[in-house]
Amino acid sequence: MDVPSNFDPGLSQKIADLNDAFRTTFLGGSLCITVAVQERGPDFVKAVLVRVRDYQTFGPENDPHGEHDFGVLLVEEQQLYWKIDYYDPSMRHGSDDPARPDITRRVLTVMFWDEY
Repeated sequence: MDVPSNFDPGLSQKIADLNDAFRTTFLGGSLCITVAVQERGPDFVKAVLVRVRDYQTFGPENDPHGEHDFGVLLVEEQQLYWKIDYYDPSMRHGSDDPARPDITRRVLTVMFWDEY
């Protein structure tokens, strides 16, 4: 996979640290779970969130920029995705700089693979 010419590993690490802090605590942003995931019941949702929190399977195939913003899970033989998006504080536009928590609102979405 080609690395963009403007790739900054230091900036990516800062974003990854912020994403990991949010993903492992669910504090400092918003958590969205699709209706289809919720319909599986509270025990399923809990199992999914524990797997999201504990996720460490980052590699070039799912994390090419090293930002820890995406993952694939298998829970009860169901494939799910989680992803983190970055918005401005008003939640109307994308963040100008996801490495700056003062101007970025993180949103973690959990969904089934066919909802992506």
